[in-house]
Amino acid sequence: MSSCLHLGQACSHPRLFVQANTERFEMETRGINHVEGGWPKDVNPLELEQTIRFRKKVEKDENYVNAIMQLGSIMEHCIKQNNAIDIYQEYFDDEDAVEVTEEAPSAKTINVFRDPQEIKRSATHLSWHPDGNRKLAVAYSCLNFQRAPEGMSHESYIWDLENPNRPEIVLKPSSSLVTLEYNPKDSHVLLGGCYNGQLACWDTRKGSLVAELSTIEFSHRDPVYGSIWLQSKTGTECFSASTDGQVMWWDIRKMSEPTEVVILDITRKEQLESALGAISLEFESTLPTKFMVGTEQGIVISCNRKAKTSAEKIVCTFPGHHGPIYALQRNPFYPKNFLTVGDWTTRIWSEDSRESSIMWTKYHMAYLTDGAWSPVRPAVFFTTKMDGTLDIWDFVFKQCDPALSLKVCDEALFCLRVQDNGCFIACGSQLGTTTLLEVSNGLCTLQRNEKNTASSIFERETRREKILEARHREMRLKEKGKVEGKDDDQREEETTLNLEELVTKAEEEFFDIIFEELKKKEAEAMKKKPKPKHQDLETDEEVEGEDQGEEEGDHAETPT
Repeated sequence: MSSCLHLGQACSHPRLFVQANTERFEMETRGINHVEGGWPKDVNPLELEQTIRFRKKVEKDENYVNAIMQLGSIMEHCIKQNNAIDIYQEYFDDEDAVEVTEEAPSAKTINVFRDPQEIKRSATHLSWHPDGNRKLAVAYSCLNFQRAPEGMSHESYIWDLENPNRPEIVLKPSSSLVTLEYNPKDSHVLLGGCYNGQLACWDTRKGSLVAELSTIEFSHRDPVYGSIWLQSKTGTECFSASTDGQVMWWDIRKMSEPTEVVILDITRKEQLESALGAISLEFESTLPTKFMVGTEQGIVISCNRKAKTSAEKIVCTFPGHHGPIYALQRNPFYPKNFLTVGDWTTRIWSEDSRESSIMWTKYHMAYLTDGAWSPVRPAVFFTTKMDGTLDIWDFVFKQCDPALSLKVCDEALFCLRVQDNGCFIACGSQLGTTTLLEVSNGLCTLQRNEKNTASSIFERETRREKILEARHREMRLKEKGKVEGKDDDQREEETTLNLEELVTKAEEEFFDIIFEELKKKEAEAMKKKPKPKHQDLETDEEVEGEDQGEEEGDHAETPT
């Protein structure tokens, strides 16, 4: 009895519980081509009479009747099961959306996809599969200039969400991929921006090798930090952007050279030396003529891709951040408002206010690396930081602090991407680990009156910012007027001083001229004075002696 009790106590000890990872059941999807066949040689399947005659002959066979009877019983059983309960039936289609209960925001880890290579690379970009979001494409690269370790692989992967053990498809570019994007119209086609500046295109039906590749002489000179698909009839047009200051317009059907090039020179002189380097791109299908570029100098550039002249391509600029803008995205519900992520803060902008953002988060201690709006809630957005933290913001609920701050991993998070239904978030880290998170129901369900509330907040902050801008303009004009008034006073003082100096100088010159004239007249008068006549002829010396004697005598007679 005591031994059994001792055994029971030992078994209940927490250290004796053992956890083990069992092998996951792996599934593969394979397709087959089926064509109608099985006809005898003497029967032409295109002739309707011959096929009907052959079918009547087969239907009379006893084996055919027995096979049909057996299949009929199986089918009848399945039909009865389906009549009993329909597993695909939607019971609450007609019901209104139930308001979500006020629960604390939360998120949990669903899966982790690790880089299978021994030499780890950073996960630099993520893209969800457009059909059902069952797969996730991850671009891997080392962004440290000339510090990539030897033997580092250039491969990137497409992961199946149900199988984190090994990637489903391996993409093999000539250079490491910095960006990777699924084509929204054709889920088999992917666009990748390479570290060496080239643009690559894959068709997963053709294998892992590159299907189309841009020529090196017409590609970017720096890594392609931004690549995005455009809304077009063919679904083959795309943009690429790099820190070399160029945005290129491509058609993947002819990748030899770009269709058009936009130089990001805000002075509109189109000089590549003074162009701003591009880090992020944004294109909204509802605004087909516009696209936006986030630069490494912290300035957002709004461009018009339908402009006829080069000077008209750059419409306006927004002075965004102190450093590179790593994320730039329009609000899916209100495209006039867009989100930027850079340095230590996130900013929300309105196209109607170009001098300053209308809303911004506090300055964090860690550097921000990426951000995105929620596709289902207009007031929710997500940001990642260098300390491995994912922040979820809901500015209807709280504006000073994030609604949820989650420590995803110990290393820095470099990128994030939100699924179309808003429930799943994928975060890529510095060591190539991609974490799949599921947020709580309240963060991915549209709240009552949320659209109106978010719209009113955007409009209110835009009006406030316009008032402040007008006030600042008035203050600047007043200061300018004061400075100009001071300048006028100084100029008047200078002119009065100059006038006094000029008068004094003129007087001096006037009196100098008068004195010179008097001296001249005195000299002329002395010359015209007559000499005394002597009766006796005397020598000059005697005359001079007499004159001297007379002068001495005169002096002597003069009273002292």
